Amino acid sequence: MARFVRWSRPGDGCWRTTAREHAPSRQKEPTMKIGIIGAGNIGGNLTRRLTALGHDVSVANSRGPETLAALAAETGATPVAASEAARGAEIVVVTVPLKNVPDLPAGLFEGAAEGFTVLDTNNYYPRERDGRIAAIEDEGLTESRWIERQLGHPVVKAFNGTYAEDILDRPRPAGDPERLALPVAGDDAAAKAKIRLLIDELGFDTVDAGGIDDSWRQQPDTPVYGLREGVDSVTKALADASPVRPETFRG
Repeated sequence: MARFVRWSRPGDGCWRTTAREHAPSRQKEPTMKIGIIGAGNIGGNLTRRLTALGHDVSVANSRGPETLAALAAETGATPVAASEAARGAEIVVVTVPLKNVPDLPAGLFEGAAEGFTVLDTNNYYPRERDGRIAAIEDEGLTESRWIERQLGHPVVKAFNGTYAEDILDRPRPAGDPERLALPVAGDDAAAKAKIRLLIDELGFDTVDAGGIDDSWRQQPDTPVYGLREGVDSVTKALADASPVRPETFRG
């Protein structure tokens, strides 16, 4: 089993893997081309699970493909430069620190598959990491709406409140009473449906959290953030959220 060192939050910076023994998995033909930009806690574990499910995964980080040799050897994913991660991809996962999103390469999505979907896993941590972003705090943009503006492409928000270890250790078959549910927000119904199907394949239920302007319901320090429960509890947590940004998550 894996051993993990716990950090202080779910989403893109919660767990660091220190060791892992993989159970045998049955490989199948790749069913989708997926590009992952960011190979940290969430990005690394999505790479592990998606390759195990048979998807064709390209993965990039800010330090260059040569630094991803170990992850590539472990998973069979293709290490690439960030500017190449979306080539041919049907889904592009953006899972880098929020403050670094504006610094992603120009033309990031050139060569992506027609109708590709962008999955955003990010959170805004103004005090710990990202600094103050006026458009989020003063204009009232949701974190994912701000990310859309930087990327120039719509996003679907999911996994931002998920503990990275759960991606590896807590998948369950459909109907299992212990199956966790994740909120998923997005404006494009088809794109959201694609991500929800992928999450189901990964072993989790989903709850439709509305559009991107509603995605404040799953931002940090809301009732659903970090919640390890099923559909009913996640649905209630989304309904119980307050639109007021908590003081601890203001810059």
